[in-house]
Formats: sequence, C-alpha cells, structure tokens
Amino acid sequence: MPTIVRKSFSTVTESRREIRHTISWHVRSTAWSPPTDVYETEENCVIKVEVAGMRDEDFEVVFERNLLIIQGHRPDHREKRAYHQMEIGFGRFEIAVEIPVVVDIERAIAEYKDGFLVILLPKIASKQDRVS
Repeated sequence: MPTIVRKSFSTVTESRREIRHTISWHVRSTAWSPPTDVYETEENCVIKVEVAGMRDEDFEVVFERNLLIIQGHRPDHREKRAYHQMEIGFGRFEIAVEIPVVVDIERAIAEYKDGFLVILLPKIASKQDRVS
C-alpha cells in the first residue's frame, strides 16, 4: 500500500516547483500526467489515478496545505521500436490536486490495485454539518 506522507515544503522547494511549472508551459517536458478523477462521497474526498504497470513503491504521495502531490515513474521497455501509434505515457509523472474540503490526513488510505491508485481522504465534518 503506498504511503501518504505529510511534509513541510521548504521555500526553495516551492520556488523550484513554481519555476518548473512556469517553464513547462514554454518547453516540452518529458513528464506526463495520467488520467485523474477527484470526487466526494459522504465520508471521503477520493482521488483515483489510472496508471497501470506500477508497484506500490513506485509512488510518492505527499499532502501539504490542502494540496495532494502524487509522483512516480513508470518504466518503459528499453528495446528499440518503430511506433505506429503511441498514446501510453511512461517515465516520470507528477499530479497536483487541490483538495476542496477539510480532511483528516492521519486516517488517509492509499491503495494501488488493478492499475488504479485510489486515495481516500476522510472528510472532517464542519460544526454546521454536525448540527444538521
């Protein structure tokens, strides 16, 4: 099961990330972004990433200030090929998802199964929700 880490990003790391994001708009990057769904149930904020061909240890999941960052590397075969169609991404990827609700990161669960990484972030009910 992939581990969700709560980290405190340094100013240098944040600056590097901003610079990389700005540059990626201008320069073709080798990074790719797998299809990702973000939705809510009554109990959880759910992030579902379609990324087949990986193992639990291939993912790094970090949560900081309502931002969930999922990074990983999906290897490609090293043999020489002549593609006729190429749609399957490989190599390094990173996804940043802003979490729209208050969650209890200490009870978060991540599971990689059948080509999907599913992260459940239990929602914390507001006082108004508990009264209703």
